[in-house]
Amino acid sequence: MSTPRTDLPGATADDAATTLPTLVPRDRRGLTLHETVLLAVLAVVFGFLYWAFVQAWYGLQIAMGPLGDLAQNVLAGSWIMVAPLAVYIVRKPGVGVVVEILAALVEVAFLGSPVGPMLLLVGFIQGATAELPFALTRYRHFGWPTFLASGVSAGVLTFAYNAFRQGWLGQEYLGLRFAFTLASCILLSAVAAKLLGDGLLRTGVLDNQAIGRAAR
Repeated sequence: MSTPRTDLPGATADDAATTLPTLVPRDRRGLTLHETVLLAVLAVVFGFLYWAFVQAWYGLQIAMGPLGDLAQNVLAGSWIMVAPLAVYIVRKPGVGVVVEILAALVEVAFLGSPVGPMLLLVGFIQGATAELPFALTRYRHFGWPTFLASGVSAGVLTFAYNAFRQGWLGQEYLGLRFAFTLASCILLSAVAAKLLGDGLLRTGVLDNQAIGRAAR
């Protein structure tokens, strides 16, 4: 890294001091305190929201009658919303995985999720599969194509994991399960996260985050 020169006409030591930090890319640093607090807040909020979707799942099972077992596939994307949202706002590697695990921890530790500690592994898989398309762009592209790819990635890969873990392979309605899961992850995870992030950005509360700086 070169050092700013102070021997040029009009240049001062103060100029050098204020110029040097701009040479260090913000996205190369670890999480700042503001970003850490934001991720913690998102994890708590979505931990409670995910728990609420679990309650909705029970009601939807009854409403769907003979197809009630597919209710979890209809709502699959609702439990992956915070990962793409966190990546969209913070724009640093791993934040989607971290915030999904923390949200799962909130469900387990404070809300008594019936899944238990296994939910932490589920959170890791959900966060990783949703964050993957952003990682492939090296966290440089946050438009609709990347978000839709995130929904597809989460839908396909989490379905594969759940199909193996829950023994769906060879069962009736396997294709319908997959279609519901894919549509849910595109709509309730990717599209909802993009719209929510854009809405929060318009309020000004994210001006000090990476998403806000990029919009200036």
